[in-house]
Amino acid sequence: MSGPHKNGVENVATPEQLADETRRVRKVRQLVDISTSLIMQSRMSRAEAELLVESVRDRILTLFPDGATTYEVVYAPRFTRLIDEFTRSPAERRGVVLPFPTQLK
Repeated sequence: MSGPHKNGVENVATPEQLADETRRVRKVRQLVDISTSLIMQSRMSRAEAELLVESVRDRILTLFPDGATTYEVVYAPRFTRLIDEFTRSPAERRGVVLPFPTQLK
């Protein structure tokens, strides 16, 4: 968290700022890990997964207000792939009825 300041003076982060950023990064990691596990393991519908991802995105942007581009590059493709791969379609919600054979051979 250091870099040139607008007056040409280097801006160095304080230990408190570094600790705060570390805490926020850890929170993002937890949010992403939990939500990806839920998408992969809970057999939720696409709409439910999209709602979950939307709330995770909102929370991440609350933690890092300037992080929209980073979210779109790092997390959006991952969530899209997981939603495509692991969510149920509306037809799967009704269940499948398999006919029993009428005659055994």
